[in-house]
Amino acid sequence: MASTDYQTITVGRRKCAVARVFLRPGSGNYKINGRSLPDYFKTINAQLKVQEPLKAVELADKYDVFVATCGGGITGQSDAIALSVARYLLKLNPSYREALKKRGLLTRDPRAKERKKYGQKRARKRFQFSKR
Repeated sequence: MASTDYQTITVGRRKCAVARVFLRPGSGNYKINGRSLPDYFKTINAQLKVQEPLKAVELADKYDVFVATCGGGITGQSDAIALSVARYLLKLNPSYREALKKRGLLTRDPRAKERKKYGQKRARKRFQFSKR
């Protein structure tokens, strides 16, 4: 991929959350659904998770990150953004693979909510059994 092609968009998913990301050379600003990073994610853990891929390859202050995300909750969205940014960085430079892989940023987390079973209260919970 050409190093000047910054218009590619990568997608990351986690639980029900979907994040579409593209990076542009800049000063390390984040715009998530039109809002800044601390304004969108109030928790420090979510903010650190989103910033982790760029810090892993030491590019935290070299790119501006633009995100469109929907679905899920705070944790799902932050994990989806981190996966999408990591995939974008891998497209920019395949030599980042080792650093990203070591931190587990290229693996999509397949865990999702288990479906409710018919005739029962929830996915695993059962109604009380009475023998007599």
